[in-house]
Amino acid sequence: MPPVPYHQGKFPPTELNWARLIPLIGPAAAAVSRYEGVLSAVPNAHVLLSPLTTREAVLSSRIEGTQTTFGEVLHFEATDEEPAAGRGADITEVLNYRRALLAAVEEMGRLPLSLRLLRSAHARLLEGARGGQRDPGRFRRVPVWVGPSGTGQEEARYTPPSVELVPGAMDEWERYLHSEQPDKLTQLAILHAEFEAIHPFLDGNGRIGRLLVPLFMVHAGLLATPSFYISAYLEAHRDEYYERLLAVSRDGDWTGWCEFFLTAVRLQAQANQAKASEILALYEKTKGWILELTHSQHAVPALDWLFMRPVFRVTDFVEHSGVPAATGRRILKLAREGGMLRELRPASGRRPAVLAVTELVEIADR
Repeated sequence: MPPVPYHQGKFPPTELNWARLIPLIGPAAAAVSRYEGVLSAVPNAHVLLSPLTTREAVLSSRIEGTQTTFGEVLHFEATDEEPAAGRGADITEVLNYRRALLAAVEEMGRLPLSLRLLRSAHARLLEGARGGQRDPGRFRRVPVWVGPSGTGQEEARYTPPSVELVPGAMDEWERYLHSEQPDKLTQLAILHAEFEAIHPFLDGNGRIGRLLVPLFMVHAGLLATPSFYISAYLEAHRDEYYERLLAVSRDGDWTGWCEFFLTAVRLQAQANQAKASEILALYEKTKGWILELTHSQHAVPALDWLFMRPVFRVTDFVEHSGVPAATGRRILKLAREGGMLRELRPASGRRPAVLAVTELVEIADR
C-alpha cells in the first residue's frame, strides 16, 4: 500500500461527532480535576512527584524505541557510573526530556505556550543526544516519512506535509492552540494529533508532542503544575495509539482519535491520582517518623531532598541538601536504621555509599 498522505486543508476538523465525545469529556475532565485536587492540597507536590516526572521521561522515550529503565536512569544520575552497553544514549535522551519539560515550565512563567517555546524545548531535547545534529530547535528543511526503521519512502506508513508547507501548517496549529474551543481536553487531543501529523522536526516529534500534554494542561488552567504523566497509557497501548493517529489522515477519523485520547486522559488521571496519593501518604508518614526521631528543624528539608533524589550518593546529600553536614549524616543514619533507606553500593575508599528511598522508587516504578 502507498503511504498515507497528510490531510492538507482538513485542520482543524469541522465535523466532530459530539454525541460520541460528550459522554467521554465529563468523566475525563472530572478525573483531571480530582487529580488536581490532590496536588493542590500539598504545597510542594511538584517536588514530591519528581520521580514520576523521570518515569514519564523514561516511558515517553520508550515509545520511540529506547530500552533504558527507570532504575537505570536513577542509578546513573546518582553515580555517573558507565551504563550498560548501548544504554548511555538512551539515558541521555531520557534526561534531556525531563530537562526540556522543566525548562519549558519555567519559560511559561514569562512566555505563553507557543511555537517559540516548543522550539526551545526541542533544542534541549536533542542537545548532546542522538539527533543532536538534526537541526535542534528548527523546523525541518528536508522531506521525511514515517515507518519502520530503515524503510524507504515507498514502504512508509505515512508521509507528512512537504517542507514548504510546514511553516504555514505550524502557524495554523498555533492559531488553534490560542483559540477558544468548546472543550479543552478535546482541543488538546486535536493539537497533539495535528502536531504528530505535521511532524515539524527531523527528530523528536513524538516526545515533544507528548510533552505538549502537561504544558497545555497548565496553559489551559486544568493543572497548576505540569504533573500529568500520560505516556504510561500510550506506551501500554502503543499500537492503537499509532493506528488512531494514522486514521486521522487516512480516514478523517478525528472523532475516533479524540475518543481514544479522552479515554487515555481519564484512565491516566485516575492512575496518576492513585500513585500521587501513595507518594504523598508515604511522605507524610515518613515526615512524622523522622521529626519524632530527630526533633530537628532540618528534617523536612532533608526529606524533601530525598524525595527529589530517591537514589543518591551520601556525599551529594551532605554537600547539596542544605542541611548541616553533621545533622545530615545523623538523619541518614537514623533513616537507614529505620528501614527508609537501603544501601545500593557500600562506601569503598574515596567512593561514597549510594543509598535509595526504596519504597518511593517502588511506588514510582509500578
